[in-house]
Amino acid sequence: MGTFARCSLDADPGRRGPHRALHRAMVTAVSVVTAGRGDNGMVVIGVTGHRGLSGGQAEYTAGEMRRVLAPLAAAGLTGISCLAEGADTIFADVVLELGGRLIVMIPAAGYRDFQPATHRRNYDRLLGRATEIRSQDRAKPDLPSLMSASRLLVDASDRVLAVWDGLPARGFGGTADVVSYARWRRKPLQIIWPDGAVRAGATSVAGSGERQR
Repeated sequence: MGTFARCSLDADPGRRGPHRALHRAMVTAVSVVTAGRGDNGMVVIGVTGHRGLSGGQAEYTAGEMRRVLAPLAAAGLTGISCLAEGADTIFADVVLELGGRLIVMIPAAGYRDFQPATHRRNYDRLLGRATEIRSQDRAKPDLPSLMSASRLLVDASDRVLAVWDGLPARGFGGTADVVSYARWRRKPLQIIWPDGAVRAGATSVAGSGERQR
């Protein structure tokens, strides 16, 4: 488990655009968030994506993540994940499988209890294998704290993988919002989603034809 170290994250008063207000709201975080290469020149990959994937969607996601990440593993790979059920957990397992370092971003106190009971064993397993843990100084895991953690994750990443069906977010801080932020930050973005697949409750689909930005 990583060492906790607190520091302040000061807002940039010169920021413009739709994300400026939320940047100002991010006051305290564990560890310094930086862009560019990680420690020892390792490429840093962040993940965002849906929960509640079907078995086929999860299998496809894992396979695509291996395909994308395997070429990076030889030079050193660091993955950042919030360890939510679904895409976050699949990504963390693939990073570790490839011999990479895992950084866990915890949005708030009580985040473990916020997870579905069926997911907590996997959450604990992956948390125990993390090289480093970064945690926001937030009292509870609400939508603003979850989105803030996702923004910190994107800021700390060289590239972002998004397991995204191309549809608008179902609530504030959903995958589409994180993708929008990554684009605003001009981060290289890889979309992973099986062509023609529909998430539970979705009414239309978007394939994985859009791969890079």
